[in-house]
Amino acid sequence: MGVPSPLALPRLSSDMPDNPLKAQINEAMKAAMRAKEKERLGAIRLILAEIKKIEVDERIDPDDARVTSILDKMVKQRRDSIKQFTDAGRNELAAREQNEIEVIQEFLPQPLSQEEIASLIDEAIARTGAASLQDMGKVMGLLKPHMTGRADMGKVSGLIRQRLN
Repeated sequence: MGVPSPLALPRLSSDMPDNPLKAQINEAMKAAMRAKEKERLGAIRLILAEIKKIEVDERIDPDDARVTSILDKMVKQRRDSIKQFTDAGRNELAAREQNEIEVIQEFLPQPLSQEEIASLIDEAIARTGAASLQDMGKVMGLLKPHMTGRADMGKVSGLIRQRLN
């Protein structure tokens, strides 16, 4: 057995799965660098750091759905921080967190309207045959992949609770 020729080895760049959202974020970082937009660049670098953390910790190349869930989590964290900063009278820090939310949301899909959320909940309840709060997990399991990054799942959970009561 001989050593395989270097030409027989797969090229990493072409073997990587397509990840248009991550590529879009990288392009936005380059544009922010060229435009010298310091705050925007900082927020985008935070996004890329979170994605890189998942890549290293889990040894995967996250697909668009995973990147969307990472972005959704980042928005939730910043909303919590804004509340804490506002309660503590640190409005400048709250404003910085709000700026980061706005940058992150640029990469999230369009949010669902209240009517779309209600329609999806009704459809999920009908599909699962949910009749009580004990069936809530089934409904959430069906909805989560369709709503991540597009709706606040805490509010969706409350709406499902109302419907099942």
